[in-house]
Amino acid sequence: MEKTVAQKLDSLLKLQSLDSQLDELIKLRGALPEEVSDLEDDVAQLDTRIERYQEEIKELENEIQVHKNNIKTSEALITKYNEQQDNVRNNREFEAITKEIELQGLEIQLSEKKIKEVRIKIEVKENEIQLAGDAKTEREADLADKRNELNKVIADSTDEEQKIIKSRDKVSKDIEERLLTSYEKLRKNAANGLAVVKVDRGACGGCFNTVPPQRQSDIREKKKLIVCEHCGRILADVVEEVEEEKPKKRTVRKKKTPSN
Repeated sequence: MEKTVAQKLDSLLKLQSLDSQLDELIKLRGALPEEVSDLEDDVAQLDTRIERYQEEIKELENEIQVHKNNIKTSEALITKYNEQQDNVRNNREFEAITKEIELQGLEIQLSEKKIKEVRIKIEVKENEIQLAGDAKTEREADLADKRNELNKVIADSTDEEQKIIKSRDKVSKDIEERLLTSYEKLRKNAANGLAVVKVDRGACGGCFNTVPPQRQSDIREKKKLIVCEHCGRILADVVEEVEEEKPKKRTVRKKKTPSN
């Protein structure tokens, strides 16, 4: 059976009320979810940084091993050249071998220098790992505290939240898909999450712009869906103003002046 416009508006108002209640529960959690997310990102970034430093240290250690192998090669050549010097036939061969020995000696010195430089780099990386590790420990402690705090807030409101979600699902099923999609789109674009509002004191309950009297009359009739001309929110009803009783004026009797 096709629902009347009044029934559709009633369902939308109920849905908006439930969504607003959910929004309030989320507000109670404050910035905790974002803080937890930020701390999780920090810890992940520190893990990545530590892993990168560890990989760089491995590469530097491999570089040291290359230099050590070069030293061994040069030492072996020096031993070989020393043996050859014992069997030289003239000064020219002796000088040539001597130059080769000196050259390999310089290669050893250069490799030893490179090893020292690389070890300094490793020490710097290890210090960076220590700093990153300390920062990670600190962030993890903060993260644990914030998670506990958030879990407590969530636990306190879980039952209420589940009830609201259950009611919301029930109400949503009574709203046609096209209208529900429009509602969700309006809610997403609204800063305060209000997609369906009432006209209160002659103004839209969402953007607070004035709604003309004739339009208010059409809204009261609930024969068609009417949206605010300024913000596009659905105007579902008009809050009727209750006239306050004016206090009765007290009659002050004039005192009679005594006659002479």
